[in-house]
Amino acid sequence: MNTPSNLKYAKSDEWFDPATGTVGISDYAQNQLSDIVFVEILVEEGEEVTVGKAIASVESVKASSEIYAPAAGKVSAVNKGLSDKPETLNSDPYGEGWMIKIESGQAGEVMDASEYEKYCEGRSH
Repeated sequence: MNTPSNLKYAKSDEWFDPATGTVGISDYAQNQLSDIVFVEILVEEGEEVTVGKAIASVESVKASSEIYAPAAGKVSAVNKGLSDKPETLNSDPYGEGWMIKIESGQAGEVMDASEYEKYCEGRSH
């Protein structure tokens, strides 16, 4: 499992980069979903989001899932290219697969990489 140590992780499998405000889904999440075939970002630039607000909807060949904001703040950017290439979430969840950026993002309940890895290991048994 790829879990970059500079990011923070929510129990609902989103990641948050406190340095840039970038948000996406974790490698664990994309792996559980399998082949992602559809992504819809539900928020717009300039919109205020709160921790736990649905920011995106993702569908795979196995399931559909809501993606929630792991931080609160103003949406400063939306990755509009994901709807055209949803498979990017499978191949590059921490790079080109980012979903939104939150300006002055205040993280909710998040874990560091090692805590998140232990949390995921506990779920897979």
